[in-house]
Amino acid sequence: MYLRPEDRGRPNRTAQRIAVLGGVAVLLFGVLFFRLWDVQVIRGSHYLAEAQNNRVRSTKIIAPRGQILARNGEVLVDNGASLTLRVDPARLPRDPRAKKAELTRIGALVHMSLERVEERIEEEEGKTAPGAPVTVRNKIGYDLVYYVAENQRKFPGVKVEKVFVRAYPSEDRAAHILGTVGEVSEEELEEPPYEGLEPGEMVGQGGVEYTYNKVLRGTPGILRYQVNAAGQPTPGGRLHSTPPQPGDTLRLTINPAVQAAGEQALAERGPGAFVSMNVHTGEILGIGSFPTFDPSELTPPLSQAQADNLFRNPEDPLTDRAVEGLYPTGSTFKLITAMAALNSGISTPQTRINDTGSITISGEEFEDSEGVGYGNVDLVEALKYSSDVYFYSLGNDMWKTGALQHWAHLLGIGRSTGIDLPQAEGSEGTLPGKKWTEEETAAGAELEPWGPGQNVQLATGQGYLQTDPLEMAVAYATVANGGTVLTPHVGMEVEDAQGRVLKEIDPKPQRHVHVDTGYRAAILEGLHEAAQSQGGTSCSSFCGFPIEVAGKTGTAERVGHAANQSWYVVLAPYPNPKIVTAVTIEEGGFGAESAAPAAKQILAAYFKHELKRKAEEESETSEGEGEEVGGGEVPVEAAEGTETGG
Repeated sequence: MYLRPEDRGRPNRTAQRIAVLGGVAVLLFGVLFFRLWDVQVIRGSHYLAEAQNNRVRSTKIIAPRGQILARNGEVLVDNGASLTLRVDPARLPRDPRAKKAELTRIGALVHMSLERVEERIEEEEGKTAPGAPVTVRNKIGYDLVYYVAENQRKFPGVKVEKVFVRAYPSEDRAAHILGTVGEVSEEELEEPPYEGLEPGEMVGQGGVEYTYNKVLRGTPGILRYQVNAAGQPTPGGRLHSTPPQPGDTLRLTINPAVQAAGEQALAERGPGAFVSMNVHTGEILGIGSFPTFDPSELTPPLSQAQADNLFRNPEDPLTDRAVEGLYPTGSTFKLITAMAALNSGISTPQTRINDTGSITISGEEFEDSEGVGYGNVDLVEALKYSSDVYFYSLGNDMWKTGALQHWAHLLGIGRSTGIDLPQAEGSEGTLPGKKWTEEETAAGAELEPWGPGQNVQLATGQGYLQTDPLEMAVAYATVANGGTVLTPHVGMEVEDAQGRVLKEIDPKPQRHVHVDTGYRAAILEGLHEAAQSQGGTSCSSFCGFPIEVAGKTGTAERVGHAANQSWYVVLAPYPNPKIVTAVTIEEGGFGAESAAPAAKQILAAYFKHELKRKAEEESETSEGEGEEVGGGEVPVEAAEGTETGG
């Protein structure tokens, strides 16, 4: 039967809509089903771990740093406990006015302005992990602890924690050797030595604290605990704790008696530095710089007065003058000039030069420092009297060959000593010569071409020469030990908590140079005559000193300084030295006036027991002969000086 279009049945729109909605529902259910399958089955373990992590917090437990000991076991740096006021920024009020009001109250607790508290929090937030509490003030007192505890509601988010800080039993003793610690900076975190550290961790910032940071730092521990929805620890929510491992102990080569005597000698005479070193091993027995500082004062936050005293002080107490001070050396350089002349064939120990009090070189007159001549002198006599004319002549003979610069360089002048202490860039100083002058001129300096007059000045430790006590000590030690250029070091051993030696620190020598035994003997004899025979330049200090020594004074002119730089370098005992001591005193005058007496004070500490024994022997001898104890006067005086210095 044929149906007309108007007679056909119309589709049910409701059924269509139901079918569409049903299809959509099935599709959505399928999507939801597969999503749930993915979340709960395929990636369920991943999301479960994330959920658990939201309930778990971990805190790094800082490990106490290792002790630093002197060679005899005396504690130089230890750990002490300090109370620290910390603030949780997340718990501060969100309303700006309320937040400022609370920060003002917090500042009043620790005598800090609102601006300083805000600056401190901003500084610390840049160093710590996001959301971590920040330190507002270190070294707070127990009265503040009790007050915060009693008024905790007034100070939400404020808490007091006990932290490890470095303690210095001897205050400023050996400060430049020990150095300081501080929070690792953002720049340091990008450097290889600090890989794996986090903002806020403490690292060495100077001295052996810096050099041996990996040894001293230890391994931090971790504390894991559960928190509630507000991020607060739940009761009994401690999950796991890995205790920190303290850093290892660092034992130094420092002899406490020598160190104390050297620092006392400097403090009595003004700004300067000293070094005492074993001439066979390179072990530093004492090294110091004055003025000095108290390392504990560098624990932040610093007051403005403390910062000015340390960083803006014109006397520059933070600079280690023993390894970074740059000075001309005066006549102490003559040992190097003698080595250069002897080894280059310019002279022999028997070569005599007539010292009339002055010499004319290239039309310029050069005089002896005292203006008097010493007659026809050989090497030993020239060193004894410190004849400038003798060494002017040698410097003039070597100016074309460069032998003086060559041997000075071999002996360590103007180059890194390799000591295990951080040094500022450029602290190796300046060894002037023809090549140096050309380089400086090319860089824009206005210098005359290198000529005989400049070489003459260098031969007596003047002119553009810039060096430090450690470089001079290394040079003298090289001659004394027969040619080994040592690597000076203050590190001796690394030990565990039980005192067992984990590592011995014994760096290899830097190089070996040929030192003729005859030349060595002549030079040491000249230095011995200078120290302990009548007419010698340092007889006023060492004639009668019970220990045989070989020493050389130095008096250097410094541009811009009213008085001369005083120098003394001494080897003892003579003729087979064990120790070299170099002392320099800024504006100390002649070498015999201040540097030599300071060096005697240091040697008296080193030879304390031997001086005492000699004094007792001489006293017994005098008593046995029925005489008054007059012959023991010098040894007893030296022994008393030992006790004072040590």
